[in-house]
Amino acid sequence: QLLRVESGRDSVQVEESLRLSCIGSGLTFDDYAIGWFRQLPGKEREGVSCISSSGGTTYYEDSVKGRFTMSRDNGRATAYLQMNSLKLEDTGTYSCAVRRRPYCPGSAAQFEYWGQGTQVTVSS
Repeated sequence: QLLRVESGRDSVQVEESLRLSCIGSGLTFDDYAIGWFRQLPGKEREGVSCISSSGGTTYYEDSVKGRFTMSRDNGRATAYLQMNSLKLEDTGTYSCAVRRRPYCPGSAAQFEYWGQGTQVTVSS
């Protein structure tokens, strides 16, 4: 399994925080741009955030800007998604993916390897 998604817990309350980890194995981690995606109930998968291979550039979907922070530790072959001020509408299945290019691609279809999804449930 090239990518493994870990979460400290899968259920949180509104306004709480949660950090997801995307752990790489068997690949040269710092060759890859990494993206976080989510699929909300009844909706198609959407990109949440992406980080360049060096970590120097990050992108965020508008609804998570200011609340979510993506980072990476290439020495640990791990990318993180720190999610703060969680909302009910953040409930969904989150997954990560990598693309062997320095910079984030324009579409999800350009990512090459995907980790399994992890459920995040935000409740009031």
